[in-house]
Amino acid sequence: MSGKGQPPRAWVEVAVDALIDNARTIARVSGTRLLPVVKANAYGVGAVLASTALEQLDPWGYGVATIEEGAELRAAGITRPILVFMPTRAQLFAEYERHRLTPALGDVGSILEWTTRGDRPFHVEIDTGMGRAGVRWDEVDELGEAVDTPAFEGCYTHFHSADRTDGTAEEQLERFQAAVRSLARRPTLLHVANSAAALRGKQFAFDLVRPGIFLYGGAPAERLMRPRPVVSVRARVLSVRRIRKGENVSYGASWIAPRDTVVATLGIGYADGMRRGVAAGGKAHVLLRGQRCPIVGLVQMDLTIVDTGTLEVQVGDVATIVGEDTKQQITLEEFSAWSGEIVHEFLTGLGSRLPRVAV
Repeated sequence: MSGKGQPPRAWVEVAVDALIDNARTIARVSGTRLLPVVKANAYGVGAVLASTALEQLDPWGYGVATIEEGAELRAAGITRPILVFMPTRAQLFAEYERHRLTPALGDVGSILEWTTRGDRPFHVEIDTGMGRAGVRWDEVDELGEAVDTPAFEGCYTHFHSADRTDGTAEEQLERFQAAVRSLARRPTLLHVANSAAALRGKQFAFDLVRPGIFLYGGAPAERLMRPRPVVSVRARVLSVRRIRKGENVSYGASWIAPRDTVVATLGIGYADGMRRGVAAGGKAHVLLRGQRCPIVGLVQMDLTIVDTGTLEVQVGDVATIVGEDTKQQITLEEFSAWSGEIVHEFLTGLGSRLPRVAV
C-alpha cells in the first residue's frame, strides 16, 4: 500500500457501505424500525460519521449515553429524536431541553419533575434483571398516574445475556411484558432488542430495535449472523532498523532478538488504542505488504515495533492492525482476543488522535 493521501501517522478507515448494509440486515431480520446506538463515538467509529450515513435508512432516532454525545449530534445537524440512556438528575433537565434530548427516567420523582416542565417526551427504563438502573419490573405500580400522560413516549429494558440461549432473555421479555401491562398507560414505543436480540427474530422486535456492535462490524455471538467488516486500523512505518541477535527493543528490554532481523516502528501506540502488553501471548501480528509480522516488545504510548524478518519494508509503508491487506485479513475478533478484551473494548478504545476516514 502506498498510503498516498492518507494521514501521516495512523488512522481508522470506516467502510460506510458496510455500515449501511449491516443496518439493513438488522432491519430486515427484526422487521421493525431502527434506533441505532451511537454512544461512545459510535463504538469508536465516529458518531457524526455513522449517524450521517444512517440517515438514508430513515431511523426513528439515535441512542446515546450522555448529554454531550447528544449535543454533538445536534451540532452536526441531526434533527431526529435522540434518546439518552444514562440515568440522569433533575438538575440536568435544562440541558436536555436545550439540546432537544429525550431522557430515560426510572423513578416517580424524576418523572414528575420532568413533566412539570412541559409536555416533552420521555422514556421509562424497566429493570428486568440487569440490576443497574430503572424501575424494577415487579414494582412498576409505584409509577402510578405519573406515566398517565402523552409525554410518556416509550418504555424499554436491557437484556443482560441476549447472546445466550439459556432462556434468560425470554424470562426478561416476560417480565417486561408483565410490567407494561401494569402501567397506567401503554406508551407509543416499546423497545428491548440490542444487536443480539434483534438478530434472533421478530419476537424481540416490538416497535424499535437498538443495534449497536453489529452495525460496526462486531458479531454479537458466534451462532448469529455475522456482519460485514466496517473498521480497518492502519499505521505508517516511521522507522526501519537492523537488529542483531541478542539485542533488545522497547521498554524494559522486553524483547530480545532471537536472530539477526529487521524491525519496523509503527506510528501507533497505547494512547491510540493499542494495548501495551498485546505481544505477551506471542500471537499478535500486523499485516505489512500482505504478510503477517509479529508485534515485539511492549507497545509504547505512541509507537509499536514489529519484526519484519526478511520482508522488504520501507519508511512510509502502511501496516494494517485490523482489516484486509492483499487478501490477508486480521479480524476485529482476532486482534481483540490478542489484547485480552472484547470487540466493544477495542473499538471504543481507539483514541481520538486517530482520524476517522470514510471509505
